[in-house]
Amino acid sequence: MKEKMYRVGIVGATGMVGQRFVRLMENHPWFRVTCLMASERSAGKSYRDAVGEKWAFDCPIPAYAADMIVMDAADIDAVAPLCDFVFCAVSMDKKATRELEESYARHEIPVVSNNSACRMLPDVPMLIPEVNADHTRVIAAQRKRLGTQHGFIAVKPNCSIQSYVPALTPLMPYGIEQISVCTYQAISGAGKTFKTWPEMEDNVIPFISGEEEKSEQEPLKVWGKVSQEGGRIVPAAAPVISAQCLRVPVQDGHMAAVSVKFTRKPEKEDILKLWQNGGTIAQELGLPSAPRPFLRYFEEDNRPQTRLDRDFEGGMGVTIGRLREDPLFDYKFVCLSHNTLRGAAGGAVLSAELLCAQGYITPKE
Repeated sequence: MKEKMYRVGIVGATGMVGQRFVRLMENHPWFRVTCLMASERSAGKSYRDAVGEKWAFDCPIPAYAADMIVMDAADIDAVAPLCDFVFCAVSMDKKATRELEESYARHEIPVVSNNSACRMLPDVPMLIPEVNADHTRVIAAQRKRLGTQHGFIAVKPNCSIQSYVPALTPLMPYGIEQISVCTYQAISGAGKTFKTWPEMEDNVIPFISGEEEKSEQEPLKVWGKVSQEGGRIVPAAAPVISAQCLRVPVQDGHMAAVSVKFTRKPEKEDILKLWQNGGTIAQELGLPSAPRPFLRYFEEDNRPQTRLDRDFEGGMGVTIGRLREDPLFDYKFVCLSHNTLRGAAGGAVLSAELLCAQGYITPKE
């Protein structure tokens, strides 16, 4: 692909995921941030002043963003001429989020969203580029619904499913019937640090609102197929998924413990070979954020570990370990991903790169 430069806006730039977008855009070879947007109370301030003590990282705010004046996310008429597409990571209820994202799309601004409001709409692709890059074909139908030529919404899935869906996808030829998964999710998934959420220290909370439903439903859409006429994504009918989601005292990194039952039980060696994946479409297209490799299996019994392995491939890869037979299912294993990189902002950046490579996002100038 011939490299082009795309002008990028970040909606919700002052939140934790928005801050991660700001960091990821520093020195990105394709993307240049031209506007930062947040709520009306932050509008008119420099990004440094708008974020203030909420800056969540040990490194300083990137120099390109620190003095940029934050714009009102609701003033889309002012934003529209300034960017070719936007990343969206707002903290609003689902109805308001969907209305905001569709308004951006109707202003002919493609939206690559970290939010959940539009994930289950049948004409909105929910992308893990290495898994379902072909789902972008529904964008034509979405544009027809929205009445746009260029604008559309694409989303990334829930952060927790991106730790285990990539590991299960290569095993699909054996017919996955049932999955039981328990996720152990970092506090940054709630937009928190230990400084802002001290009660999480030495604590585990066995409930994350809405998370189990997402974990049981979203993989079926990711594994679904675009309908023959190209107008909708039809979720997969199987496997059956049972999920439990726990918040644990870890800053970054979601761990998943997975048990899986197959129609045809593979040999352990066959599973390990499938995880030693060759290339992915993200690699073949030369997407800058594509991990190489995507998956890594550890032979050691005590790996992957959150602190040691969450940053594998710049936080964009998935690590797997402890594959063994299961007395109730067929096999069980653990896997790990970085929830604010692969699972959130980084996954959205990779999706935006895919959409640019496929021609769905184009520069206006």
